[in-house]
Amino acid sequence: MRKSAGKPPRLDRDAAEAVALQGLSFLLAEQARAARFLRLTGIEPDEMRARVGSVELMLAVLEHLSADESLLLVFAAESGIAPEDIGRAMALLDGPRA
Repeated sequence: MRKSAGKPPRLDRDAAEAVALQGLSFLLAEQARAARFLRLTGIEPDEMRARVGSVELMLAVLEHLSADESLLLVFAAESGIAPEDIGRAMALLDGPRA
């Protein structure tokens, strides 16, 4: 999903879900990030485990990343995802299912 010299690759729903799951892994990889995500979203750890893969949790992850530019940029750099793809992924997941 990284931008290349030409046209950026198209992001589809499967890729958007993959971005969200990468974002969740990124948040959970560091205790402070995970704690902040849970605190700000109000999601309990058991609830999060039960909802992994749900559109609601994926959107919460992407919205959380988007709300903090420095966190977003660290995630983008570590994952090789263009920062603007986070917004695209949110739009795809928030839209109607095909």
